[in-house]
Amino acid sequence: MSQLGMKRDVHIEDHSEGLETMKNALEFDPAKTAVLTVDMHRGHLDMTNATMPALPDEATRVLDGASDFLKFARDHDIKVYHAVLTMREKEIADSMNPRHAVGGVTFSENTVQSEAQKEGILHNVEGSVQTEVMPELDVQPTDFMVTNKKTLSCFIGTELEWSLKRNGIDTLLIMGVNTNTCCQNAAFDGFNLGYKVIMMSDCVSSMYGLDLHQFAMENVARCLGWVLTNDEVKEKVLDFEHRHHNAPNN
Repeated sequence: MSQLGMKRDVHIEDHSEGLETMKNALEFDPAKTAVLTVDMHRGHLDMTNATMPALPDEATRVLDGASDFLKFARDHDIKVYHAVLTMREKEIADSMNPRHAVGGVTFSENTVQSEAQKEGILHNVEGSVQTEVMPELDVQPTDFMVTNKKTLSCFIGTELEWSLKRNGIDTLLIMGVNTNTCCQNAAFDGFNLGYKVIMMSDCVSSMYGLDLHQFAMENVARCLGWVLTNDEVKEKVLDFEHRHHNAPNN
């Protein structure tokens, strides 16, 4: 008997036909679209300084995917936002997250400790190296920084929604860590606030395991938005630009 009830084998339902229909129906205007990178900082993705590290191979995969897509996004005038968790030491001590109260239990699949973990460095303390966005994302002066994220949500207590609305954004392309916590929260919050939400499968990962990573993508795709690869999103952007560039003047 599991603590979560009777353990049962679970298989992923095949909804590929319906998801393909959803993908084919999707259209968005790149000028009203923003990439939202979620916690793509050294605290997760730098294997020396990470205090809550992703699996090394997964860190490489998502950084390669993000680097590739962000170059494309900037070339096509898609706005880029970076949301980064930053905490004061007292905020970590007073955190409502029960894992902090019991010694930082994370249920992570990563069994190799980083140097930062060995030294007992706290996760993403304000001003620490852990809060730096990874250099592979090549942050530009035109990017928007959201550096007061305190919870699993990019929206609660931050200026993100205000800035998105000010810039006329109606579609979010979500990438980052962890798929099943902060990225999934971004998708739910965005959906509840009226945005189209697209999770970038080449650019998300979870230190909590492949099962929860896959669950989060299935949850988003089947319940509130889309999960697409870099190439699929690029194709949508190019198709929109081609059709509207060649549209007759009214």
